[in-house]
Amino acid sequence: MISTAYAMGTSGAPGQQGGGAFGGLLMILIIFGIFYFLLVRPQMKRQKEHAKMLESLRKGDRVITTGGLHGTIVGIKDDVAVLKIAEDVKVEVSKNAVAAIKERSGGE
Repeated sequence: MISTAYAMGTSGAPGQQGGGAFGGLLMILIIFGIFYFLLVRPQMKRQKEHAKMLESLRKGDRVITTGGLHGTIVGIKDDVAVLKIAEDVKVEVSKNAVAAIKERSGGE
């Protein structure tokens, strides 16, 4: 009967095991970096653009709300926009509910 014995343990000198922990930490940092640049940063950019768009709202702009209403702004007060959605039909919506400006009024 032939038996084979294999040496168990680590190869290399003692004290070289720290490289594995550093490599794992480096991999986690790379994953977080990719996550930040692919998800977090673009979302922050969109939020800034949306806030800028909300600040530029004015009477006469045709807008679309997050709920899908299409209307024309007939008044703005504080954080509320008054939309005319049909003849003699006006609704008040939060300015944050305005998703996009469909058409600018006059001078732009």
